[in-house]
Amino acid sequence: MTRALARTVDLALEVTVVPSFSRIGPAVRRRIDEWGPLPRLDGERVLVTGVTSGIGRAAAARLLELGADLVAVGRDETRTRQAVAELTVAAGNPAATVVVADMGELDDVRRVADETASGGPLHAIVHNAGALLADHHLTGDGIEVTVAVHLVGPHLLTRLLESEVRRVLWVTSGGMYAQGLDVDQLELPPDTYRGSVAYARAKRAQVELLPLWAARLAPDGAAHAMHPGWVATPGVSAGLPTFERALGPLLRTPEDGADTLVWLVADEEPARSSGRLWLDRRPRSTTRLPWTRTTPAERARLWDWVEARAGLL
Repeated sequence: MTRALARTVDLALEVTVVPSFSRIGPAVRRRIDEWGPLPRLDGERVLVTGVTSGIGRAAAARLLELGADLVAVGRDETRTRQAVAELTVAAGNPAATVVVADMGELDDVRRVADETASGGPLHAIVHNAGALLADHHLTGDGIEVTVAVHLVGPHLLTRLLESEVRRVLWVTSGGMYAQGLDVDQLELPPDTYRGSVAYARAKRAQVELLPLWAARLAPDGAAHAMHPGWVATPGVSAGLPTFERALGPLLRTPEDGADTLVWLVADEEPARSSGRLWLDRRPRSTTRLPWTRTTPAERARLWDWVEARAGLL
């Protein structure tokens, strides 16, 4: 297939949304773009948060298969150690370190940074840990949990390790396309809290920080985000049961959801750019609706807000 025809097919999928975000997307794009084997990562240190299930576990498995030295961060010690033990045996690669931490608690995040920095430079940080809650909760630092786990904690960890890392990757969500950025509305109050809205707004904020992180990490580092499409994960089952029932067999596997994430870690193409959003190994627009566009001023205000919430100001 010619490059022009492949692009036409890809765009046809993208504008129709359901084929693009569902398992149809990677099935078609794998063929038209002729996805090849990924480069080896022997000895490269990669930190992945949220490794016990879903996309994080699938990504960790593939990274170990490629020879990476995995720094696996999970909130539950028993589940994290069990997952890593299973993954290292399956991959035949014992190079994994477990760090038990809640990415929403800032003291835990600082400890992750300290323990990781002592091991030397990082090839990549993968911010995958997530939370989609039915009810309003605060962390020990007084931050709404969804915002803390998806935004403040990852930002703090990246700031603390930015001199040690070459690639920083965020797992975002297609749900962010429905939300614009309003810094004053990031932390929903208890009386109007809706978990799906809080989640989508936090994911939008992740994407809006990308160009600022790209500028900060230049010229030697790169920052990217990817949205995995609609994936069958325990988080979706627990947080969006109606959505899961409606889509059923159209949902992607965790391995399909993790593919672009691992590609962003391993391949050379993502290192030639920075600050982009990806789906199925292709860069994508960060907006679909005109009213969700963000001004540079609001983006700068977001950076200052996250810096303050992370205790960096």
